Amino acid sequence: MKKLVFATKNKNKLAEVKNLLSGTDIELINAEKNFDPEETGETFEQNALIKARAAAELMNMPAIADDSGLVVDALNGRPGVHSSRYEATDEKRINKLLNELKNIPEEKRTARFLCSVAIVSEKGNELFKTTRVCEGKITFSPKGVHGFGYDPVFYLPGKNATMAELTMEEKNTVSHRSRAFKQAAEWLLENYG
Repeated sequence: MKKLVFATKNKNKLAEVKNLLSGTDIELINAEKNFDPEETGETFEQNALIKARAAAELMNMPAIADDSGLVVDALNGRPGVHSSRYEATDEKRINKLLNELKNIPEEKRTARFLCSVAIVSEKGNELFKTTRVCEGKITFSPKGVHGFGYDPVFYLPGKNATMAELTMEEKNTVSHRSRAFKQAAEWLLENYG
């Protein structure tokens, strides 16, 4: 098995990415408990590199990291890179988002999830990076029980469902994270080892 540290403390994200890499010879190792780099980047790509380099240094092995979030057109791109720090919990983040959009009509509630993935060597040298997008709209109220984060209010017109109404397998066919990590997995299988 080829080992790679995954620079995240988010158990949901870890499960989602392990599911994407199942059946490959790549094993994701959790970052140690004291892993907590400050995300000071102005873009998702910069934050992914910050996290990957911090994990590589901490664990002394190659690392993969992502930074992802929600970009809402009517909010001039907010919450953006601050998506996970927009409020303290998923429920509070969703409530704040819906409150900020309460007077915005359906046709102007366009949004997208973005995910940037970066892979670095154990020395922190950039090996690979990509950014992928999933287009949708913000609903007026949460719907669905799967997923995490903003999934209950992110509507996918092509699926006629919110992200939270999809199973993990269904979500992994359309999500920004699955698209970015599939591309990263292809790179790893061709170049890593």
